[in-house]
Amino acid sequence: MKLDATKFREQITAAQDYIWANPETGYKEWKTHEYMKKVFLDLGYEITEAGNIPGFYTVIDTGRKGPEVLVMAEMDSLLCANHPDADPETGAVHCCGHSAQCAAMVGIASALKEDGALDGLSGRIRLALVPAEELIEIGYRTQLRKQGIIKYFGGKTEFLYRGYFDGVDIAFMIHSSLSDVFAVRPGSVGLVAKKVTYKGVSSHAGGSPWNGKNSLYAATNGLSAANALRETFKEEDLIRFHPIITEGGTAVNAIPEKTVIESYVRGKTYDAIIAANKNINRALIGTALSLDTNIEISDMPGYAPLNNAEGMIKLFEDAVKGRGYPYQYLTTRGTGSTDMGDISGIMPAVHPYAPGAVGISHGSNYYIKNIDTACVGSANVQLEMLSLLLSKGGERAREILENFTPQFESKEAYLSFIDSLVSEGERITYEDGKAIIRL
Repeated sequence: MKLDATKFREQITAAQDYIWANPETGYKEWKTHEYMKKVFLDLGYEITEAGNIPGFYTVIDTGRKGPEVLVMAEMDSLLCANHPDADPETGAVHCCGHSAQCAAMVGIASALKEDGALDGLSGRIRLALVPAEELIEIGYRTQLRKQGIIKYFGGKTEFLYRGYFDGVDIAFMIHSSLSDVFAVRPGSVGLVAKKVTYKGVSSHAGGSPWNGKNSLYAATNGLSAANALRETFKEEDLIRFHPIITEGGTAVNAIPEKTVIESYVRGKTYDAIIAANKNINRALIGTALSLDTNIEISDMPGYAPLNNAEGMIKLFEDAVKGRGYPYQYLTTRGTGSTDMGDISGIMPAVHPYAPGAVGISHGSNYYIKNIDTACVGSANVQLEMLSLLLSKGGERAREILENFTPQFESKEAYLSFIDSLVSEGERITYEDGKAIIRL
């Protein structure tokens, strides 16, 4: 049976319209969660909810032995307050295209409930609605972590840690794009997430500035020092460092005692990320020392570099062409990051793109213009991928698994590695006229 989401275009469009109109940032996607939950329950699915964070999954068993394939859709939005459709209170808007992923998932879930949909398929299918792919609001996620609500900033990594993907062999999802064709890359860069707090001493900025220690000056000099490192980054490592200051004083007549920076350090490999991050920390700490302030740096695992499995890339190509859509392989690695990278380190995975969006990605003119490719077409390609993987006793899936060598041998090995990247606390200890530095 040819699985087809086209007949569910009305439901798909309704999902896209609702989720677009109700954007929510990571770990706050409760309206989206409830909407998608109702869709799945109305279709007759049993779901497992994450509970204290948004998101859920369901498992579809064909009744025949075979691999288990995970299909995901992301629920969270970005922040872009000047977008015409941004939430006026929060500034949230789906200028990332995740609303289209949820809409496509409605089509996938609906098609898989058709009579005869599982005929000829073997194994199991896991459909998951995951939170928090966009790595923003690091301060908020840090608080969730301190409260014990989450351990990891990214939703897929958190789901992985909680065991929601245990038993899965292969994973994929499709992201909307500005392209005119369905496309895929070799992968994209990973990152470490940083929160940097410069700590000074407040005093009257006009009357007695000499009694203060200006955290904002230390921070701006720290950013200048870090910028001076850029020519030392090798082109092949694809290093990116792009900080923002989220707090830099509260009153113009007071020396700022606290300045907060958020940023990522991105790179093609973990080795490159770790090396660049160490040098950046050295630059940031040096300016804190030079201005007699202190600095607290929180380095947290962000997302692993994404490496699309060769077998999964070919699977996507065959699925796109099998549905009659145009296809393109992009030879360059993307310099954005996704927590799909965390999945790709332990199992065959692919994170390709569907056309249908317009404007600038993450910008104020981004929209889903073509529902028939970004949502319906995406659903149909993913249904075709499932069919190719799990037909003939799961032969294609087994072949991909046999030819795949994971970067990490298990979920536990991967999580142990990224836990080793965590580094928090003050970096300068002043005592007896000396300064002890911790990089």
